[in-house]
Amino acid sequence: MAHTYTDLLIHVLFSTEKRQPFLDKELRPKLFNYMSGILKRIGCTPLLINGINDHVHALFVIPPTLCVAEVIEKLKANSSKWVHETFPHKRHFAWQAGYTAFSVSPSNRKRVLRYIAGQEEHHRRRSYQEEVLAFLEKSGIAVDPRWGLE
Repeated sequence: MAHTYTDLLIHVLFSTEKRQPFLDKELRPKLFNYMSGILKRIGCTPLLINGINDHVHALFVIPPTLCVAEVIEKLKANSSKWVHETFPHKRHFAWQAGYTAFSVSPSNRKRVLRYIAGQEEHHRRRSYQEEVLAFLEKSGIAVDPRWGLE
């Protein structure tokens, strides 16, 4: 697409299935590095991936030719497969079915990067559910009471 310029920042977060603490300190750096590679291979620019034992945050630039749902589907499916192949003892590892994603203004890039980098400290005070509900409320997104938060 000639003469097309974009800066489409996406902040995504998703949990392990049933918020199981699968993401131990040994797995996290390897998994987050692998996830960065997935994003690069499909044409995104990963800026930061971090999380704690039960969920992950990622900030990346998505090209205008991809949709968020496709990116997240590939990110979760390929990373889950990699965990199963690389860590056979984690055969029960799985991601939650859904995800939460927000567009980020370029003027907030540094703030979101700091937020993602500080996940361990942040979650000493707030659970994943509280975090997601706060994001949704701030964005004016209602939670369907039939589904709640996984």
